[in-house]
Amino acid sequence: MTRTLSQEQRDFVDAIGDFCRREVPATRTASHDPEIYAKMADLGWLGISVPGEYGGAGRGMTDLVLFLEETGYWQAPIGGFATSVIAAAAYERFGSEAQKRQVLGDFLRGKVLSISMSEPGAGSDVGALTCRADKHAEGWVVNGQKTWCSNAHIADHILLVARTSTEGGKHEGLTMFSVPADVDGLAIRGIETMGGKEVNDLYFTDCVLPADAVVGVEGDAWPQLMAGLNIERMILAANMLGTGRRAFDDAVRYVREREQFGRPVGTFQALRHRIADHATELECTSLLVHDVARRIDERPDALFPREASMAKLKATEFAKAMALDGMQLMGGYGYATEYGMERLLRATVVSTVYGGTSEIQRDIIGKTYGL
Repeated sequence: MTRTLSQEQRDFVDAIGDFCRREVPATRTASHDPEIYAKMADLGWLGISVPGEYGGAGRGMTDLVLFLEETGYWQAPIGGFATSVIAAAAYERFGSEAQKRQVLGDFLRGKVLSISMSEPGAGSDVGALTCRADKHAEGWVVNGQKTWCSNAHIADHILLVARTSTEGGKHEGLTMFSVPADVDGLAIRGIETMGGKEVNDLYFTDCVLPADAVVGVEGDAWPQLMAGLNIERMILAANMLGTGRRAFDDAVRYVREREQFGRPVGTFQALRHRIADHATELECTSLLVHDVARRIDERPDALFPREASMAKLKATEFAKAMALDGMQLMGGYGYATEYGMERLLRATVVSTVYGGTSEIQRDIIGKTYGL
């Protein structure tokens, strides 16, 4: 893809590729491999966006996007990274010094972080959540259910968003809490999905948290969440850009090699034109995602609701469409686990749902035009 990278960035991308070719198995069954994740921690890659004062590399959004794109392309089994870096950014912005030292330090050492917002009755409408955290002599007592919590089953820390007040509007009275995953009163149960057990139900029953478990300001979780939208959407966009690239390359490789009627199937106009369309979409997606990353690096404290939503929308929809058509281009082999396209389809089909559905992204984009 067309990119303007420094020599250091090109070397970084090459190093990721070299590592993945050596360490990532051709076929895998788990979305998260603790050994590979630990090796990346030792290389300092997990802390690419964590400030240097906490032991990270302190690099910007562009470098984070490069890492996520390349690991997505090589299908590195580090499923815990995305939620970890999203949660880490919230701790970095709003956590106490003690929380930053502990949680960011654990993240850099290869521990997984998770973030819990959704509930059975509160998905896209986060303001409708009802999981309660009430003040208690020892701090806080949490009761309620959370759902669709990615990586909670492998996490050491969970960043919980709970309701601490019913006064004011529905987006008021929400508070972030730092929750140890092994705390008494929390039950974590995996949800079976087509992608395996990657998401979970969380059940809080008289779960006691200390007073200093609050992350940021009590009652201010909503603006704190809004401050992290750039990073969440760009993480998902970058990962799906890499996954979509992989689906494209695998499909092209197959139609070049597969022969029917005495010639490669890719030389038939029906398939050649589809590859041309996908190549154009991939180029557009790459340019958009990397351009938004550059803008964020230029203005790291600014919100880019339109641009970040566009990047997430475009990258996830492209990746899903590419993997689906990749399966069609490969015929029966696209359905076979030996070739991996079916795994790419499973990885991409949910990407237009999590982290804000495509419909929500379109709604946000429309609102930025005053609609």
